[in-house]
Amino acid sequence: MSSEYVDVSEDAASELNRDGSNAFSIFLLAVAAFVIVTTEYSIVGILPGLARDLNISISAAGQLVTLFAFTVMLFGPALTALLSHVERKRLFVAILLIFAAANTLAAIAPNIWVLAVARFIPGLVLPVFWGVASETAGQLAGSQFAGRAVSRVYLGISAALLFGIPIGTLAADYIGWRGTFWGLAGLSLLMALLMVAFMPTLARPQRLRLAEQTRILTNTHFIANVIMSVVVFTAMFTAYTYLADTLERIAGVASTHVGWWLMGFGAVGIWGNWLGGRLVDRNPLRATLIFTSLLGFGMAISVPVANSLNLLIGALAIWGVAYTALFPICQVRVMKSASHAKALAGTLNVSAANAGTGLGAIIGGLAIKEWGLGSIGYVATGIAILAILMAPWVARRAS
Repeated sequence: MSSEYVDVSEDAASELNRDGSNAFSIFLLAVAAFVIVTTEYSIVGILPGLARDLNISISAAGQLVTLFAFTVMLFGPALTALLSHVERKRLFVAILLIFAAANTLAAIAPNIWVLAVARFIPGLVLPVFWGVASETAGQLAGSQFAGRAVSRVYLGISAALLFGIPIGTLAADYIGWRGTFWGLAGLSLLMALLMVAFMPTLARPQRLRLAEQTRILTNTHFIANVIMSVVVFTAMFTAYTYLADTLERIAGVASTHVGWWLMGFGAVGIWGNWLGGRLVDRNPLRATLIFTSLLGFGMAISVPVANSLNLLIGALAIWGVAYTALFPICQVRVMKSASHAKALAGTLNVSAANAGTGLGAIIGGLAIKEWGLGSIGYVATGIAILAILMAPWVARRAS
């Protein structure tokens, strides 16, 4: 473990690129992201067993998902601003230790109320991790390769979708939902120890007053980019929230096979993550337009081609690539639109993503009620088109 502070200026980042030490630090951030995202979403797969064990309804158990998302959305920006001056390695280790403690509390929770506390606590620091990790990865790689570095951290999302969440669900079948939380607690603790041992101690960021950080909220270009992220994520989750139901009820996929289809969706997304990271460095807004267009196309054709296996696989591949690419693309686009307080900017994009996630689920549910499940792709594509039409307005704010 290095006891010396590492400057993350542009020259230092180039030096780190040459000796490769930054690559391993970014890898550690990606694995930490995997653990954090798996903690966030694995509860979806263990809700039935959890509800039975705690003797509550499935709808009541489902509110644990809502609690986590709304905690991220509401508290993340303020906490990121307050913690922006903390040395990054120390902050990452503290966040992982909090996740370890919260997962331990979840594993021993005697009732829904204690479990709610165990979900509320990590929801407070998850957006801090994403904002700071994105900023740190970009600094380590240098501005020329910031998008690629952020996309590598976001590989943790793809890996969680592909491996972490399904494995957590399968583990719950054998060792119970409490065993899943014990496993996540152990992984969180392990990542904290690995960061202590191998991640360099970075130069402490300059302390900015809260008023100075929140000055980015007066930047109309930045605000326009955040609003665009809300619309993009609303389009993404209007359809994705109900993808499993679409596969089963419209495409005729057996319920026992839906999980494998979702894993395939996550697998193709790994390529989308890589491609998005390559393109976003050149022009973040253009990359957003390209992948939002692909997203809309994939979602729109998924239902019409549902009766053809090959065409359905192709539609889902386009959809999956665009869906996963847009996570790092939106993060980089929003952070680059901020003149300062990059960590806060990144966290505000995470809040925007969670707002879009919630809105998408609501809009999708209303669309199903009014026009049926087959309308989901078209409604989501309409929202994607709205995001595309916003591009000239966003671009004008930069001038």
